[in-house]
Amino acid sequence: MGGGAAGIAAARRCRELGLRAAIFEARDRVGGRAVTAAFAGHPVDLGAHWLHAGDLNPMVTLGRRRGELLRRTTRRGNLFVDGRPATAAERRSYGTAFGRTDLSFAGAAREPADRPLASALPPLGRWRKATEATMALISGRPLREVSVQDFPSDEFGDNYFIRGGYGAYLARLASGLPAALGCPVHRVGWSGPGVTLDTAGGPVKARAVLVTVPVPVLAAGAIRFDPGLPDDVADALSAFLPGSYEHVVLNWPGSPFAGADRLTKLIGRRFDAALLTGMDRAPFHYLELDHATLSSLRGGAEVARFARDLLRDAFGARALGTLRVLHVTDWRHDPHSLCSWSVVPPGRTAARDVISRPLGARVWFGGEARSRSLWGTAGGAWEEGERAAGEIAAALGAVPKPGETT
Repeated sequence: MGGGAAGIAAARRCRELGLRAAIFEARDRVGGRAVTAAFAGHPVDLGAHWLHAGDLNPMVTLGRRRGELLRRTTRRGNLFVDGRPATAAERRSYGTAFGRTDLSFAGAAREPADRPLASALPPLGRWRKATEATMALISGRPLREVSVQDFPSDEFGDNYFIRGGYGAYLARLASGLPAALGCPVHRVGWSGPGVTLDTAGGPVKARAVLVTVPVPVLAAGAIRFDPGLPDDVADALSAFLPGSYEHVVLNWPGSPFAGADRLTKLIGRRFDAALLTGMDRAPFHYLELDHATLSSLRGGAEVARFARDLLRDAFGARALGTLRVLHVTDWRHDPHSLCSWSVVPPGRTAARDVISRPLGARVWFGGEARSRSLWGTAGGAWEEGERAAGEIAAALGAVPKPGETT
């Protein structure tokens, strides 16, 4: 159930394996936390927008096979210090600090004992606050709340964008699949030989179910399981923290940002911010907000004022003459997501493994929270949806089990 990346991937894979599958989606659209909106006729993603780690990401491989128009992101970003473009020496110094941090995190992840990501920050001098803020944005929570053994280092390189938007891409991939939209599942009964789903459209019986609902929604009890979930599964679901990563969508034709699809960092005495600028060579930009910043703001109007104030501090009031705030995302309060992605705190990395195990060969969990290498991404959700579909097919005898031959 669920019409996000994991659910779409699973339904497609089941169809390939000769199994009948259907999607039950609470929203009135597919895509989950990936949705493309049009602003002045230009497609802008309001959720997932990066196709991370192209050498690992199955959605990049699939896009190439389908002839989708992918563009690799540039490694060169924009850096502003106190409202001015950084010097070459400052760029090198900041880049070195970021690289040292990534190496330190990767080394700490190989240690046998888990600890908070914050404890692995190396000495960085003037760049510590800015680097820590960037890493917290990538992680979805303050670094003291993130497991060092779970940091997504693989997502830094070989990234892509897709023409027309990520959400639109997922919608194309869902074309032709049986999907009941606006049809949430309220109960999963799994006491018998199969499963019974109580949906908004009535009861549905099936041999197995893949639950791709975001972990915070499950932990909040939006779906009742009958019988209840085993203690270890319930404990694992409660271990995850809701990660925050929100966009303030800007239209700013007169912005000071050079180049297309650039990661842009603003560093100052009173502000520190990250943006994605010049998206698809258009005057659209994201101001990206982390969990700590969002926790101090109430509602979209306050977030929009914060964005304008921050950019005014950085570049002066006159520079904002052509700036318009078009939209503020709010995945952390969306009742069907309650997060941007799911974060594992220190000491709880086993939670991803626990939710990857099926219940009685009838109930599986899928989605980005199952992924080790691509958690927090639509690509990770897609990969886990395909993997779970294969496991279900094997359990139902539709494909050979590992070690068997046809």
